[in-house]
Amino acid sequence: MKTTILTNGKEVTICLAERLDTASSSETSAFINRELEKVGGVDAVVCDASRLEYISSSGLRILLSLSKRYRDFRLTGVQPQVYEVLNTTGFTKIMTVERAMRRMIVEGCQLIGMGGVGKVYRLDGDTIIKVFREGTTLEEVRQEIVMSKEAFVLGMPTAISFDIVTVAPTAEGRGECYGLIYELLQAETLSAMVRKHPEKMDEYARKYARLFKEMHQIEVPAGGNVPSAIRHERAQVERLVRYFPQEKVDMLLNILDSIPPGNRLLHLDLQTKNAMVQNDELMLIDMGEVGYGHPLLDLGHAYSAMVTLVGDYDAIIGMPRESGRQMWQLAIDDYFEGLPADVVAERKAMIDVVSRVRSFSWLSLSDSFPEALVKECQSLFDERVTKCYDYLMNVCKTFEHWTL
Repeated sequence: MKTTILTNGKEVTICLAERLDTASSSETSAFINRELEKVGGVDAVVCDASRLEYISSSGLRILLSLSKRYRDFRLTGVQPQVYEVLNTTGFTKIMTVERAMRRMIVEGCQLIGMGGVGKVYRLDGDTIIKVFREGTTLEEVRQEIVMSKEAFVLGMPTAISFDIVTVAPTAEGRGECYGLIYELLQAETLSAMVRKHPEKMDEYARKYARLFKEMHQIEVPAGGNVPSAIRHERAQVERLVRYFPQEKVDMLLNILDSIPPGNRLLHLDLQTKNAMVQNDELMLIDMGEVGYGHPLLDLGHAYSAMVTLVGDYDAIIGMPRESGRQMWQLAIDDYFEGLPADVVAERKAMIDVVSRVRSFSWLSLSDSFPEALVKECQSLFDERVTKCYDYLMNVCKTFEHWTL
């Protein structure tokens, strides 16, 4: 049995390897206790079991003792054979046990979507994988699972991830990343369906609009897990100081702060590659930015993707730009169906103004965007914001007309 101890402030990591059996347990327990006493004042203990091959009942007693001594105690990287023992003995119910992640390879898989935080590949006929950009933390990946489940419980047709994995580096230069596996049962992206059946664009646009309307009718209960969308967006805009001077960041914040409060469910990246067509119905994917707020913010984000996107439109949205713009116009007209023409025109202007925040805030989603893309955004700022700032602020004064 090989055991090492790593310290990071008041957090201690115990690395277990090989076999924690009857013969080695006494010595291992004494070593762990001796090292923990040296550290003193330990707040959290992590047992890294990624190289542990076997555990006996005496080894289980060591884990039980540690879990009783330290409230913040968890096992990570647990291999299948060890996890089965922990699960059978009930340990998975009394302490935090994290299984080892499978390692997946996406080389040769069909790329079906891409965006600010990663790419989506089809693994086979039944499953897809979202591969996050390098630098994405495990906590951020887990947040997407939580938001998917929250949206599902609130009534939205949402694909639920059933596994977090690591994804091997690729020939295109991407290092090892996290991934989420989704079961989608032969679903196609809405973009792919529009591209295959352009004659059905009206029908697909109505379904797309209905997805927005159904979501925006859902009131998110106070005190739940769904975060404030406006607070999240504001934090993203504030991080843009790495790309823009403070006065330009403040312009975007002024627009953002004009958006009325709301408690409606928002996706915040509902472009047509993030809606899957399954059994002729739409299902949401890519739930990492889900929040609550005013529908104006959600529609502004979608307009930014579908109409004024910066970057390779065909690769990101999955159809020619002209088709995407047509799809959006049909969908937004359906979304506002029944409202007076002057109200529709006013709200479309509002959406356009809010979209200009998203034109730049998405740069905060990752630290690894190509420099050329960042420079393109920087060069567009004056055209989209500075030169028409007075007009934008005048439209912001009308935001309060959109009541929920």
